[in-house]
Amino acid sequence: MKMLNPQHKTRLERRIVGPTNRWRLPQEPFFGDLLALPQMCQALGIDIEETLKNSDRLRIPKIWKIFTENLKDKASQNGEADVTLECLGFKWELHQPQLFQSETLTKLYLAALSRGVNSPRRALWPGKIQEHSPVKRMIISLKINDPAVTRVAFATALKNLYLKDVEMNVEEVLGVLASAHALQFSRLFQRCVATMMNGLRPSTLKNFYLAGYRYKEEQLTTACEKWLEMNLVPLMGTQIHLRHVPQELLQKVLRSPRLFTFSEFHLLKTLLMWAYLQLNSKIQAMPIHETMLTFFNRDLEELRHINFFPESWLIRVTANHYHALESGGDMVHLKDLTTQAVRFGLLFNQEYTIHSKMISIYGFFFEIKGVKHDTTSYSFYMQRMRHTDLESPSTICEHSAISLKSERLVKYEIRAQTLVDGRWQEFSTNQITQKFGLVQPCCKSHALKIQTVGLPIYASFAFIFPLS
Repeated sequence: MKMLNPQHKTRLERRIVGPTNRWRLPQEPFFGDLLALPQMCQALGIDIEETLKNSDRLRIPKIWKIFTENLKDKASQNGEADVTLECLGFKWELHQPQLFQSETLTKLYLAALSRGVNSPRRALWPGKIQEHSPVKRMIISLKINDPAVTRVAFATALKNLYLKDVEMNVEEVLGVLASAHALQFSRLFQRCVATMMNGLRPSTLKNFYLAGYRYKEEQLTTACEKWLEMNLVPLMGTQIHLRHVPQELLQKVLRSPRLFTFSEFHLLKTLLMWAYLQLNSKIQAMPIHETMLTFFNRDLEELRHINFFPESWLIRVTANHYHALESGGDMVHLKDLTTQAVRFGLLFNQEYTIHSKMISIYGFFFEIKGVKHDTTSYSFYMQRMRHTDLESPSTICEHSAISLKSERLVKYEIRAQTLVDGRWQEFSTNQITQKFGLVQPCCKSHALKIQTVGLPIYASFAFIFPLS
């Protein structure tokens, strides 16, 4: 007999499922396959009648929730592992209630379960009915290509499936973070992120920043950026770890209006040191200042010849300085306080009750000052000084011009930042334009008053001299 229709539907092949000769259709997960459905329900400990009434119960991720709820009452009483995980050349024995904290292991387990993978030592004899656990022992495999995942770190990550507060130091946290990422173990991953944010220091900054970038953890990369904004000059600039600051991170921090520096020259010296360390990679200790000065001579002509700054930029900056001096300090080429201000800073530590510093620019002298009023109350301000009132006038005035102008228009902003319980607190006067005279009260700026328990406090004074 000839077929009336030569085309025919593709035959649905059954796949073996479970420890018996049951077969199921290759649909996901078991809908319409009544031969396999009872066995799947039995394996999961789910009531078959309830499943037939509501077939959505077997859909992932609902299957995860149902399975874990059933496992709470059906965990192994003899302490034997339910799952063997093959990973990194080791075999790790796990129990389902703990395994289900990891999304990666959950998916592997459910995939193995749907294929009927089980332990040979629990296989049933043909034709013989036996009592058996509602959950079969499985062997699952996980391949990890992340070089940051070591066996020790992976073991620590698996230990966290069972214990919530496993001790973890800063030195091993990178490997544990990578392991948590591979396992999709969110609770441990966030704990690692918190540990890294609290463990930021010159020696850990680079690796923590790159880890945040690699695993797309914006909270961590932002914390690294913020930490470097405060510590590039006062801390990082004095240690050999400065050479490891990634260039893209350095550039981002330099563009930040929150960058802390004691002065613009301190920032310049830090950048010169970073460049020096890049060009002298074999140096294992911070060079003395004279060594760096020999490499980057302070003389402007020498600076031009070393080709560190573009010559056109050097000429423009030099011309602007001369013009400002001749114009009584007017910085006519500086308009934007946020990106062009001259910056000075105070690092207010625990031991200070009063901390101040004298600064000089274009013949004008100012005192920047921080005062501690009580355990949580501080204020920061700046005031204009006469050169004759300075305690050590020769030190500051030796290479400085002296302006005799009675008034100086200043546009300024005072900002303070401190770390409290892992979060940065920021305070600011916002931008203020004020004339500074030489007598009270017009010689004193508005004060930035803050309430905080965080120390140290990074106080920044940014200003420009607008056209009078």
